Amino acid sequence: MVSRIKHSSDTGMTVIPRKYITDARNQKQAVIVDIETFNRMESIIEDHGLGKFMEEVEDDEILSVHEAKKHYKLLKKD
Repeated sequence: MVSRIKHSSDTGMTVIPRKYITDARNQKQAVIVDIETFNRMESIIEDHGLGKFMEEVEDDEILSVHEAKKHYKLLKKD
């Protein structure tokens, strides 16, 4: 049950405008962010994940195009 929507803003480094949906006892149940903010948050999360993945494979062997194609063909057979 949605009783009302409250407005709030973050006092941290990045401002994330948001609204809270509360229940009849004024307990926060959900957060609403505008689509522009959501897209920005999604991009930051994806960039962070990509950066972590790149760090994880930093020491992996680098293959030439020929070696990579050969390896890929072997994977497809399995």
